[in-house]
Amino acid sequence: MDTVTLEVKTRDPNVRASRLRRQKLIPIEYYGKGVENKSLQADYQGFRKVYLATGSNTIINFMVDGKENLNVLVQEVERDPVTDFISHVDVINVRMGEKLQTRIPLKFTGTAPAVKELGGILMTNINEIDVKCLPKDLIHNIEVNIDSLVDYNSYIRIKDLVVPDTIAVLNDPEDVVATVVAPKEEEEEEVAEEVVEGAEGEAVEGEEGAREGEEEKEGEGGASESAEKEEGKRKEK
Repeated sequence: MDTVTLEVKTRDPNVRASRLRRQKLIPIEYYGKGVENKSLQADYQGFRKVYLATGSNTIINFMVDGKENLNVLVQEVERDPVTDFISHVDVINVRMGEKLQTRIPLKFTGTAPAVKELGGILMTNINEIDVKCLPKDLIHNIEVNIDSLVDYNSYIRIKDLVVPDTIAVLNDPEDVVATVVAPKEEEEEEVAEEVVEGAEGEAVEGEEGAREGEEEKEGEGGASESAEKEEGKRKEK
């Protein structure tokens, strides 16, 4: 189990969150089953650095006011919609002896032959999986080797992932994690070919109809000429 320590302080309830942010501090709410909620604060850059390294699936050890240790997982990170700066954080208490439910990100490795040789596009449908395990068994990520994607009919599913036995995966085993699809240009070319073939078929049918019409007119014209000739012979007599 990986753990990282971050120094935090108890937040003064009389200080507004906006003021903390101006002082480059992040307001943090700590809560969980069987614990007392706490309002905390941390240095912005200090928390940002730790969060970039841990994400939401690695236990962080909060050293509160230099004397109290709290094992937590980041539950939610709110960001300013304009600046994208972190504006608020929620963390949950972690009981080391109880299983917890969280998510572990997937790390894609290797090279898909369908991409390298066929020019396809890698599609990743799932980038993290839902798991349940003891805190000590948490891992930072799960590697997914994409070397098996040799053509457009190849898939990697949840059941194909290599996950430690100590971690229970909660996703559907048949869910597709990754595949490779044909380039868009190639798809457009296939559609264009179908359209051209259809148009040629219509043109052939039109030509046949036109020829049939001409033959009918010619037949009608021939019959008229014969009738006129017969009429002329009767008059001469």
